[in-house]
Amino acid sequence: MSSHAVPAFRPPQQARSRMSLRKVLDAAEQVLATGGLAEFTVATVADRAGVSVGAIYRRFAGKEQLLHAVKDELLGRLETGVAEALRGAESGADGVLAAFAHALAGTFAGHDRVFPELLGGQRADAVERGLRTLATVQDALADALAPYRREIRRAEPDRAIRVAARTIAGSCVHRAATCRSWPDGLTWPGWADEVAAMAGAYLGTPGGYAFRGAGSSSRSGDDQRESR
Repeated sequence: MSSHAVPAFRPPQQARSRMSLRKVLDAAEQVLATGGLAEFTVATVADRAGVSVGAIYRRFAGKEQLLHAVKDELLGRLETGVAEALRGAESGADGVLAAFAHALAGTFAGHDRVFPELLGGQRADAVERGLRTLATVQDALADALAPYRREIRRAEPDRAIRVAARTIAGSCVHRAATCRSWPDGLTWPGWADEVAAMAGAYLGTPGGYAFRGAGSSSRSGDDQRESR
């Protein structure tokens, strides 16, 4: 664990306490979704949850620990949502890519103020947790595409899958961060259709050599050396 990591809170054991915690976490998530980090305070969460500020401090050491708990839950939900979507994906590489993109879009749609920070925050522990989630969903896509590797026509399929996963995920984070100030005219499902089609076209196109400009057939230096 990073030296800057926020210590985890102790989960309640009694059913009533678990219900109270659920209410607080749901309220905290709503505050993040509507107001972002700028409006995230213990007092605001307490007001939204209908509990006292003291009730939150009895469970959490402060704002950072509460925020950490909400982040962990949301990122875990993203991982679970992607895994479930991929298990139910239509057959073929295109079906897998569509399921992956729509799973990301469905989760980001309600939290566009939050996820860009969750996946690349300033605190070391926030960055580490976000990177862990990105690695998890990337691996999940690779596993789901494994039965359809013959459909992938890039020179290096494993690298191409990583590029596709990171392109979709990176585009999703970027869209969430900019959709209010730089709208693209798409709904989240529409965006998912477009990026899935783009990734499918990339994976299904033969190649993998360096681009040298229009009309050029030059290959990368490494490939040229190997052919000598």
